[in-house]
Amino acid sequence: MVVLSACDTGLGDVADGEGVYGLRRAFAIAGAETQLLSLWQVDGFDTQSLMARYYENLMACMGRSEPLRAVQLEMIAADNTYSHPYYWAAFILAGNWQPFAE
Repeated sequence: MVVLSACDTGLGDVADGEGVYGLRRAFAIAGAETQLLSLWQVDGFDTQSLMARYYENLMACMGRSEPLRAVQLEMIAADNTYSHPYYWAAFILAGNWQPFAE
């Protein structure tokens, strides 16, 4: 699993007949089963808060995709500035979503 929480890590360049080239494809070809990526620029502090909660949930054996979903739902339920999709919807999980094998 690779976590790329920097801005725009989920974007790539379109090449005619080749598809989209980007970090996600590069890591998938290199063997990373799962990638957590950002689709747009989000403030560093906001990203740090989201990622800290993601890792806490990940370490609680919630799988790969469920920790992100849980954090996003927490942010929506907070009913403050961070409930706006700008702060939580930038992050996507690509690849294998299943829990890690024990």
